[in-house]
Amino acid sequence: MHSLKRAIKLKVKSELRYIRTLSTVSDIRIYEVGPRDGLQNESKFVPTDVKVELIHKLAAAGIKNIECASFVSPKWVKQMSDGIDVMKTIKRSPGVNYPVLIPNLKGYETAMKCNIEEVAIFPAGSEGFSQKNLNCSVEEGLKRFKEVAVQAVKDGLRVRGYISCVVGCPYDGPIHPKGIAKITEELFEMGCYEVSLGDTIGVGTAGSVQRLMREVLKVAKPENLALHFHDTYGQGLSNLLAGLEFGIKTVDSSISGLGGCPYARGATGNLATEDLVYFLYGLGVNTNVDLVKLIEAGRYISNFLGKMTESRVNRALSDRFKNHSDIVKIAACTVN
Repeated sequence: MHSLKRAIKLKVKSELRYIRTLSTVSDIRIYEVGPRDGLQNESKFVPTDVKVELIHKLAAAGIKNIECASFVSPKWVKQMSDGIDVMKTIKRSPGVNYPVLIPNLKGYETAMKCNIEEVAIFPAGSEGFSQKNLNCSVEEGLKRFKEVAVQAVKDGLRVRGYISCVVGCPYDGPIHPKGIAKITEELFEMGCYEVSLGDTIGVGTAGSVQRLMREVLKVAKPENLALHFHDTYGQGLSNLLAGLEFGIKTVDSSISGLGGCPYARGATGNLATEDLVYFLYGLGVNTNVDLVKLIEAGRYISNFLGKMTESRVNRALSDRFKNHSDIVKIAACTVN
């Protein structure tokens, strides 16, 4: 009986701590990866003008961080072969950040022709995925990215780090959090201002995310971390909620739930930006994002690709509600 009472007391204490933590969620930084991560695995080539229009629609909806292009070899990712044209064509809105993905110094030199302000580097969290995605070991990949990071910092640019396969790998299986923490620490030492933890194949659960966060937070502050979830098993939002418990303030997402990786078998789309924004409004977080305009952006790219949007919110609300404030009321369950 004593042990049962103690277990109940600990459970209640844990739940109260969880509620107190979530009650402090007042602002979340949304990092949109749709124009890059969302489109990179699409078989139908998306022309430059469509990519540019998508970026413009996202900015018009209030998204302040939009990853626009990747400067990887067109031989491996043809969809991103027009990165220079995209970056030179977009009309930049004040206060909006337009980062690009960089694989090596050669890609960095190309990207520097486009008036960039932020670059992202992307080591893998597993040896198997590193060999498939980067054609090198994790250690060698970190050396390459360090060259990019050092040069970018020297040039006055911001550097963001991604770590892929932080929970599970399609080649190596489950990934130990200690290894991810070590890579995270190395990325900060290179000069990254933020590290995004990516569940590339979407196998994470709230429990595995909690275990990961406990380990990574030994070497990093929550305000310097981001969460990047794929929704393969429908766990994206529950995994996000587990991350928010630890004070994370930045979340990656992709318009219309687009996404996938050519080197990650079974990986489906990212957490949809529309679903994320609706979810955050339900928590009382004002994202300053217009959901109606965001839904329109999702419909725009989904229609071009000839596919149904993966966003549940987009499918449920786009034909019924044309007013942003009405959708926010639904999210908060405050409709009169």
